[in-house]
Amino acid sequence: MLIGSLVPVTSAQAGDGDAAVPLPLELLFDNSAVSDDARPADADFDGTGASLSAQDLTAAGWTPGAALTVQGARLTWPSRAPGMPDNVTADGQSVLVSGRGDALAFLVAGTDGADVTGSGVVSYADGSVAPYSLTAPDWRTGPLATKAVALPHINTTGGQLAEKARLYVVTVPLAADRDVVSVRLPQAPGLHVFALSVRAATTGWTGTWAAAPSGQPAVGPWTDRTLRLVVHTSAGGSRVRLRFDNTFASAPARIGRATVAVQAEGAAARETPLPVTFQGATGVTIPAGTQAHSDPLAFAVPGNSNLLVSFHLPGTVSAASVHRLAMQQSYVSGAGDRAADGSAASYTSTITNWPLLTGVDVSGGPGSVVLLGDSITDGDRSTVDANRRWPDALADRLLAQRAVPHYGVLNQGIAGNRVGSDRYPGDGISAEASGVSALHRLDRDVFAQTSVRTVVVLHGINDLLSGGTAAAVTEGLREIADRAHGRGLRVLGATLLPCGGRAGCTEAVDAGRTAVNEWIRGAGVFDEVLDLDAVVRDPELPARMLPAYDSGDHLHPGDAGLAAMAGAVDLSVL
Repeated sequence: MLIGSLVPVTSAQAGDGDAAVPLPLELLFDNSAVSDDARPADADFDGTGASLSAQDLTAAGWTPGAALTVQGARLTWPSRAPGMPDNVTADGQSVLVSGRGDALAFLVAGTDGADVTGSGVVSYADGSVAPYSLTAPDWRTGPLATKAVALPHINTTGGQLAEKARLYVVTVPLAADRDVVSVRLPQAPGLHVFALSVRAATTGWTGTWAAAPSGQPAVGPWTDRTLRLVVHTSAGGSRVRLRFDNTFASAPARIGRATVAVQAEGAAARETPLPVTFQGATGVTIPAGTQAHSDPLAFAVPGNSNLLVSFHLPGTVSAASVHRLAMQQSYVSGAGDRAADGSAASYTSTITNWPLLTGVDVSGGPGSVVLLGDSITDGDRSTVDANRRWPDALADRLLAQRAVPHYGVLNQGIAGNRVGSDRYPGDGISAEASGVSALHRLDRDVFAQTSVRTVVVLHGINDLLSGGTAAAVTEGLREIADRAHGRGLRVLGATLLPCGGRAGCTEAVDAGRTAVNEWIRGAGVFDEVLDLDAVVRDPELPARMLPAYDSGDHLHPGDAGLAAMAGAVDLSVL
């Protein structure tokens, strides 16, 4: 598990008890983790002669000096040749780091055969300091579900092993109103740090749409095709930026050009699509496991509207990070770069998932509310192309009133997802696209979302339906709440909906659901409780949904039920 935590800032002066002068991380490198496949003895990452493959890193796009954005943090892969020192073995070194933001991001791995945990200190420009705790998984045995990148081989002096090597990005919350001047690393010799940066806060932006990566299935294959994805906004703004994620991948993804437009109908744009750029370039290559943000674009984004985000894939794409259940048709062109086309004529086929695109932000606004959940939040069984998921209905309510700020509403539901166990393992091409567990995706899908203020958690029924216990679900929900509170977020817990009448929803499952709901209502873990069970259940048969709210499968509410859920939320609790 990746864990980063920060205890309250103290008034002690930076440097108390430590006379070391902070130095840039690269001047502290004392270990060589990367070797050329032909010279594996040139590096010894873990003390046994094993190392990362330079060729595998290059294939993943992690070349020396490469800019890597993970969880919104900009990091740089060490600009060192294979066999040269390229990381720091954490032993209390003082690292020169500057910036103001919401988190420190560490690119790390452990080499002790298990998680490595240590405590360090953040020093601020005003003289205050704050201890932090950092846990890094092992580079050979840590979970694939939380890795930043996995490489297919490990180099050893006895030959190359077909065994995955992992690297991780772990974030630690910061006092967002203070400037960081240095970071003292933990004294944990099995913890290796390759890069470190301050993640800039997303002040001035609001997330208007988002989708969580749920897996990496085979797609297409698409060669020289343009995808035109239809996404529905919550909040509006006068500027826009896009986010693309190459999560779970082992190779870079190349976007040749991208545009944005307001949808007229189908694949047709209301006006000529406008091009977005990436650090001034028309396209971008996204290394494996990383993301890319477009430059801000002056473009009036209306709230409660459909956008067309089009991007050209110049190469061949046979697998991609996707959000599987879009409940929305999007479009694929014939051959060629058709991103700038305003008409629908070139878009000859449809898809029902969202590949690569994970976020749309608008300028201004009060920030975002994230809804974390499973297929009920994802909108399964709602009307396709109608935007009647319960997060959509909640966003509509926010826009229609003036008492509460018009927060962006970000849907981070994944159909089939569980709180405590992975459906998709987090690596490789697989038909399974129900995501890694909520606990494993919390940092990416909640904490790294644009200007998140509040998280609403409706999660756990899939754990119970698959044989999990109420105790395991409540333990997972408590961890979600505790970790979110540690990031300064408001956390709302929603009770689980009834599923009586569905195959597999046994009396034992309902008893577990009832126990979980009693805990949600009474444990005092959440800042507020949304009793959605009470909203949709049949008063005469409380183990079942009201027929008027049931989509027909006895698990998922239909459009009316989803609207009732959103309508029952006291907007002031957001």
